[in-house]
Amino acid sequence: MRSKAPTIKDIARELGVSISTVSRALRGMPEINPETKDRIVKYAEEIDYQPNMVATSLVKQNSHLIGVLVPNMDFFFSTAVKGIDEAAMEAGYTVVISQSNESYGREVANTQRLFNSQVEGLIVSTSSETQQLDHFRRIQNKSVPFVIFDRDIPGFNAPKVLLNNEEGGYLATKHLIQQGCQKIGFLGAQENLAISIGREAGYRRALEEAGIPFKSSLIIRGEFDKDDAYMKTMELLRQQNRVDGLFAVSDRLAIGAYMAIKDKGLTMPDDIALVGFNDEPITSLLMPSISSVSQPAFEMGKMAARLFIEQLNSDEELEHKIEVFKPELKIRDSSNRGL
Repeated sequence: MRSKAPTIKDIARELGVSISTVSRALRGMPEINPETKDRIVKYAEEIDYQPNMVATSLVKQNSHLIGVLVPNMDFFFSTAVKGIDEAAMEAGYTVVISQSNESYGREVANTQRLFNSQVEGLIVSTSSETQQLDHFRRIQNKSVPFVIFDRDIPGFNAPKVLLNNEEGGYLATKHLIQQGCQKIGFLGAQENLAISIGREAGYRRALEEAGIPFKSSLIIRGEFDKDDAYMKTMELLRQQNRVDGLFAVSDRLAIGAYMAIKDKGLTMPDDIALVGFNDEPITSLLMPSISSVSQPAFEMGKMAARLFIEQLNSDEELEHKIEVFKPELKIRDSSNRGL
């Protein structure tokens, strides 16, 4: 049988003092005899007394819990959550994580479940299906901290931590052009997803700058799914004038494309140069390794938590800050033709 954790009542009974005296002593309140306070604190240390945080939170109406809602726990989001957790721990908060698995319905349900768990607000990256925002507006109406990170919600007024996705798409496409590619495909996600829209804008900007005509036939959109990306790439490779370069808006999609290119008997980078996005660890382990645009996920997570805590600890309504981080292109074998 596990022994019962000691309580304030146990300390009070053992030392012959009132429960309120023990409570004041452990909270460092000044209106108590110093000798009595020292005796209580010393005994609490001897028996390894730990305060009941749930009970404390009910009294203070402060749970010190931060709700984090993400689409999945892939490399980017797991790294970002580590950053959130580190900043939260430094400030004395605990992180409660929930995943939508790219489902709008699950996102709505998990938003409510997080609040039923007494979180003090939310740090959110939306699902790829999300278009209706009523569940988030209800949260904002509670006047609790609400921070958006990675996947922007255009027009939604809240603090945001984002990547310059357009610049990332531009860097990837410009690199492919510099490697001699003239017919560059774009492998994107759903049309409504802000990160895919931004990365496509960068792709288009690089083409325009180089004087390469934009062709809608080279734009392929689908799910954030490796198998779907494989099928979509196979469709692209069946076109009469085959692409000589391909930019995928995530490494998950890039790996699907990578498999399709190999199954077609084509080589990278000579037949097709490939660039992904996120710089997941697997991209450097494959042969050939996959070029990818990296983003500072850990730092983005820490910033999201800091903006959350800043809101929580302010007595005034703060200006909604937007922090934008810079991407960096990691050039590897899949796109490097040595030009």
